Amino acid sequence: MTTASVPEAIAGFLLVFFVPGYALAKAVFPEWRIRGAAALRRLVEVVTLAFVLSVVLTVLVGYVLLVATPAGFQAYWSDPVLEAVLAGVAAVAFAAAWARGAFRRTPPVPARPIEGPSEEGARELTEYLAGLEREARRVRHQLRTGVSDPAERDRLNARLEEIRLESRRAAERREALYAQ
Repeated sequence: MTTASVPEAIAGFLLVFFVPGYALAKAVFPEWRIRGAAALRRLVEVVTLAFVLSVVLTVLVGYVLLVATPAGFQAYWSDPVLEAVLAGVAAVAFAAAWARGAFRRTPPVPARPIEGPSEEGARELTEYLAGLEREARRVRHQLRTGVSDPAERDRLNARLEEIRLESRRAAERREALYAQ
């Protein structure tokens, strides 16, 4: 049995306790950014989630390897099957995160479009208004972060005006429901 060198130990530690979880977290939450006033809180969230997800993935992959191999599974540096599988999981998760826009300068557009409110009542209208406000904040953020293309700036300003008009209409409908 050979002992691992310091770089191998560091790489193994990161591969078991951080990288797969970080990649999966970025794939699931591509809109999370470690910037602004809440950067420290978001950093703690991301690191904690990466650690927990990495441990869970390591246990799951180890269990699958244990069950899948007839002679059992033992993790050795000379036979890095666990590390190779975790690296593959991390690569797939990084590819998914890249495709979802996790590493772009601006956060991606929410995956589900904002739908109109149902005819159920004021609570649904309030939720719809909150979704419109989130969308308006996202558009204002894009405008603030320096859109250099005038056509894109005009499109964003038009979208912001559409959101404002729809918010006013929804607020009026909600007030009418409360007045009943």
